[in-house]
Amino acid sequence: MIKCVQGVLCLSVLVAFAACNAPPVPLDDILIEKTFEPEQCVRAVKVGDFVRYHYIGMFPDGKKFDSSYDRGSTYNVFVGKKQLIAGMDKALVGMCVNERVLVKIPPHLAYGKQGYGDIIPADSILHFDVLLLDVWNPEDGVQSNTYHTPSVCSRKVEVSDYVRYHYNGTLLDGTLFDSSHTRMRTYDTYVGIGWLIAGMDQGLLGMCVGERRIITMPPSLGYGENGDGSDIPGQASLVFDVVLLDLHNPRDGIAVTNQKVPESCTRKTVAGDFVRYHYNGSLLDGTFFDSSYSRNRTYDTYVGRGYVIAGMDEGLIGVCIGEKRTITIPPHLAYGEEGTGSKIPGSAVLVFDIDIIDFHNPSDNTEVVITFKPEECDKQTKKGDFVKYHYNASLMDGSSIDSTYNYGKTYNIVLGANQVVPGMEDGLLDMCVGEKRHLVIPPHLGYGERGVTDEVPGSAVLVFDIELVEMEEGLPEGYMFIWNDEVSPDLFAEMDKDQNKVVEPSEFTDYILQQVNDGKGRLAPGFDPYRIIDNMFSNQDRNGDGKITEAEFKLKADEAAGHDEL
Repeated sequence: MIKCVQGVLCLSVLVAFAACNAPPVPLDDILIEKTFEPEQCVRAVKVGDFVRYHYIGMFPDGKKFDSSYDRGSTYNVFVGKKQLIAGMDKALVGMCVNERVLVKIPPHLAYGKQGYGDIIPADSILHFDVLLLDVWNPEDGVQSNTYHTPSVCSRKVEVSDYVRYHYNGTLLDGTLFDSSHTRMRTYDTYVGIGWLIAGMDQGLLGMCVGERRIITMPPSLGYGENGDGSDIPGQASLVFDVVLLDLHNPRDGIAVTNQKVPESCTRKTVAGDFVRYHYNGSLLDGTFFDSSYSRNRTYDTYVGRGYVIAGMDEGLIGVCIGEKRTITIPPHLAYGEEGTGSKIPGSAVLVFDIDIIDFHNPSDNTEVVITFKPEECDKQTKKGDFVKYHYNASLMDGSSIDSTYNYGKTYNIVLGANQVVPGMEDGLLDMCVGEKRHLVIPPHLGYGERGVTDEVPGSAVLVFDIELVEMEEGLPEGYMFIWNDEVSPDLFAEMDKDQNKVVEPSEFTDYILQQVNDGKGRLAPGFDPYRIIDNMFSNQDRNGDGKITEAEFKLKADEAAGHDEL
């Protein structure tokens, strides 16, 4: 018994009851209910398109009569070409990839009064749960959509170029089928010569290094009717999200771009020179792989002799000290197909930003430039002279090393006594007091390959600006003492103060110092006088007993050549 409240509830229940028991309203046309709409619909199905979709076919009571899912394969067909029942042909038009709809099809747009064998009875209304996965047209070509363009693009991909790129490959519905990122290795190949599927061969053309683009291709330019037999089904459109990392051509040579050229360049590098330079090394996409700056040490090498990769050997020719340039090197002039392992991948183009610190040639001598010479210059330096000079020392890049002006005193040496590097010996010869010179000293005449710890780098060219302040004429070669006056014929007796027929060390020293003080003799300047005198005494003491007899005593003129005596 049905109870009514003021007649309202009773009426509603009666209406509902009547509706549940009423016969179904006949369909004149298909009914479409959208159960899922994608956020974006780049393309909607049109008549003549080829589609791939999944479906479940049901009767109005929910009983399933067919399903593409059960067969594990999409249904693939042209739309609007009577390859489907009329209702489905009509329902697919306007659908987007990943859209899902419930389609209700009346009998006259399905299998009509004849039905379909034992599966579909006559005059059956059919329901289809449809999910569209793919759509393309036989007229389609490759579609490219660049979504990131680098700020600089000096070169674009052309036919026969060799490229390195990363990609994610998906079907049109977003299903991932492959990715170079998961393998952590770029895909490396020639473009436009058939090494790739046709769509990728076309889609990569015109790309810049660093560019990112979406390349979409129909199956005719992908894997066609059969797919790849694994992850890509037949008749599938393909979508590749590509980032181009590298680009070169086997015919390429190095490319040199000057970043800074010094105003003055008296000399440029040639094959056989030894060069010191700093560098930053990166791949073409900007990935850093090495730097001399991080080691706080220049890279030092001969150029033009195969000590470095061929492209660098070539790129370091013709540069000036202080010049900065970018050298772009194709892989066949760098590390080739193998690369170097973890840092430089195979077939990688390399970019080096270099700064030339200095260079020299093993045949170089000290370069001497007179910057000031006094009007009167009647006496010039020679070996043996004791000289006092000021200097400012630096490297070729201007880095200061040392300066006597900082200490407020001159540097004092005897020329030819190996008290300074050979290049400085050369630079101080034939100078006048007051003269100024600019010296450039190659490392083999400076501090060599080792340099001076924390002061002078190995294999560094040195620059000295020197000023000769004072000089004292030295003695003839081979002499540490000379007589200014005639030598006394009673020289031995004068030394032997106690007349005991032998000269003691103290007698010898006192006598020589007295001759020097009286101006009768002169010791070699720049050396410790007592060490000179001790050496002279030892040379006279033939038997080494600590005293000189008259038989042992001889003058320089009486000695064989090369024996350093009085």
